[in-house]
Amino acid sequence: MRRRTLLAASATGALLSGCAPERRRATGGRITLRFQSLAWQQESVAANKQLVGEWNAAHPDIRVEYVQGSWDGVHDQLLTSFEGGEAPDIIHDATDDLADFAYGGYLADLTGLLPRRLKDEIPPRTWQTATFGGGVHGVPFLQEPRVLIANRALLERARVRIPTAERPWSWAEFEDAAEELTRDGAYGVAWPLKEPVSATLNLSLSTGGKVFHRGTDGKVTVRFDAADQRVPRVIHDQLGGDRTAARTTLGMGGSDTLPGFFGGKYAMVPLGFSYRQQIAQQAPKGFAWTVLPSPAGPGGDQRQGVSPQTLSIAADSPYQREAARFIDFFLRPLHMVRLARGDWMLPTGRTALRDPALHTRRHGWATGTALAGQLRPAPAQTVRGYPEWKDKVATPALQEYYSGAIGMGELRERLVDDGNLVLARYQR
Repeated sequence: MRRRTLLAASATGALLSGCAPERRRATGGRITLRFQSLAWQQESVAANKQLVGEWNAAHPDIRVEYVQGSWDGVHDQLLTSFEGGEAPDIIHDATDDLADFAYGGYLADLTGLLPRRLKDEIPPRTWQTATFGGGVHGVPFLQEPRVLIANRALLERARVRIPTAERPWSWAEFEDAAEELTRDGAYGVAWPLKEPVSATLNLSLSTGGKVFHRGTDGKVTVRFDAADQRVPRVIHDQLGGDRTAARTTLGMGGSDTLPGFFGGKYAMVPLGFSYRQQIAQQAPKGFAWTVLPSPAGPGGDQRQGVSPQTLSIAADSPYQREAARFIDFFLRPLHMVRLARGDWMLPTGRTALRDPALHTRRHGWATGTALAGQLRPAPAQTVRGYPEWKDKVATPALQEYYSGAIGMGELRERLVDDGNLVLARYQR
């Protein structure tokens, strides 16, 4: 089943979950909680398994069974498990994947289950990313800003000003820098735009872009105004008119650009913060790279949209309170730091973010941590029907715009007109 076919109305979700076989509490003996983790990097998997082992050693009556999941196809896998009444008790996912599950009644409302300690550790703006219909349906615990990974030697040769979190480039300065860095067969920037929607929407927060607008009736409509168009225009111009960005990377994912980056074909690559691990492991010996903040909008606006990783509890789990206890243990400040370092991401917790290990200049940790206060819920966070809008409308339209096949007028028409037809079906 394609992700975009899920639940056009919450009533459908309630019906499906109502048909699922009931899971029953064990009568006597040890409780077993199934925890499906999507950790995949070696350090991250090790950190997850170590914490599960520490919990089990201290709680012999409430055992956690580690289940290895995968980000590939997780939405459909979870949907199948929900419908069959076999969902894990504790579910690792991301906030941009939770809306339909939450509105469909598959995820427990954690409002009354979580301790005050954990609630206070995570800022209210971050809790918003996992709040749907007034209920909290996940604990956001890891997040990553988008940054510029740059070839230090090429920056120094071009003598461009090096931006910092305190004094970032504006988008205009970023364009100028890319032009200065485009020389001797190297492009100033490589935009990996195989999945263009998230990058476009989340970076557009810095220029005031919103795209999705919720009315007084609670319904969401799509607009694509001047503030929304600023970042796409920069990318489009770099790829087309300015020729400061490599067109060959349009169909690439982030990892696909790394060989060219190491080979000096591109001076900068906009990537998620966690890509630093691949770069640290794969960069040729002696290759000097650095982490720069993404460009800022008017007035130095560095806001970015993020979709944090989350831990949720299945609505039909008979062990919700026990699962919440494990989540509280798993996300203690020092544990959150371990998880963040394992995934090369940022923790959401205030105490964890102050850990000295996350403020070192090595591998750009300090640059990312300095951006934590600017991270906001991704624009599409609570929009029902977003997966279909993204797959059917926004992805092909943005790909065609960035390739030069269509102009801004047609891009806007497709995103807005076709997009609102899609969202309307989910909001009847």
